[in-house]
Amino acid sequence: MAVAPDTAGPTRREQILAEAARLFARHGFHGVSIADLGAAVGVSGPALYRHFPGKEALLAEMLIDISERLLGGGRARVHHADPRESLADLVDFHIEFTTREPELIVVQDRDLANLPEEPRRTVRRLQRTYVELWVDTLRRVHPGVPPADARTVAHGVFGLLNSTPYTPPYSSRAEQPPVRGADARAAVLRRMALAALDAAPA
Repeated sequence: MAVAPDTAGPTRREQILAEAARLFARHGFHGVSIADLGAAVGVSGPALYRHFPGKEALLAEMLIDISERLLGGGRARVHHADPRESLADLVDFHIEFTTREPELIVVQDRDLANLPEEPRRTVRRLQRTYVELWVDTLRRVHPGVPPADARTVAHGVFGLLNSTPYTPPYSSRAEQPPVRGADARAAVLRRMALAALDAAPA
């Protein structure tokens, strides 16, 4: 007997998180009210408190989730026998993430300081661990590069790849970015990132 496919859509909690990411990216954390969030998902503002105790808790879940997903995805891509393949896989993964969920990249970059201390420490710890995946992989490719220099290179590549949401068509879009041109943009970013990583010894 055939099993019916799972056609369940996102939960109300997931809808709230997605709309919050969109609104925070566009207007900033302090520019969005509970009433704005409620209107975006079709409920009254106070009804959101059934899902989140406040905006800070919502932001914390959002940023911890993106940090965990980046770390989990990165860990899944660093086990190639050839470290150059692992490095290329990390680049491809990060590009795919930034182009698929640009709002989250913007919010992570801009609103981390708005988190309470404990979740901010959690996000920072996850981010540092993700950076070290890149550092370790880069130093497997270029063993002579000191760890501090490898971190500088990794952060420089993140700056390059994370710039995607701030450039057209992503910076002004209201919906998903158009497919046309997205592949070409990703290819340019990939070439530039790999060139920067390859230049690390110099």
